[in-house]
Amino acid sequence: MFLHLGQDTVIIEDDIIGIFDLDTTTVSKPTRDYLKTMQKGGNVVNVSYDLPKSFIITCKKKSKKKTMFISPISTATLLKRSENVNYLKDIK
Repeated sequence: MFLHLGQDTVIIEDDIIGIFDLDTTTVSKPTRDYLKTMQKGGNVVNVSYDLPKSFIITCKKKSKKKTMFISPISTATLLKRSENVNYLKDIK
């Protein structure tokens, strides 16, 4: 299935490694270091210029390429969307 991250960005759920809240996870130094490493490697995609609330780490099965998506959608909403297989039908 697919997960809508905001704006025009949709990802394959099977590629998701984790969904993280920006407010709570960026407190730790290892997480901040990881975010910087991803940014320097050019592996960060900003979904929107709205206030970011979460980041999603994905890994393509074939190429093993990791990508971080920064989304204005909360982790709770993303979780609800992943549990509701029909939510994409409601997006207009």
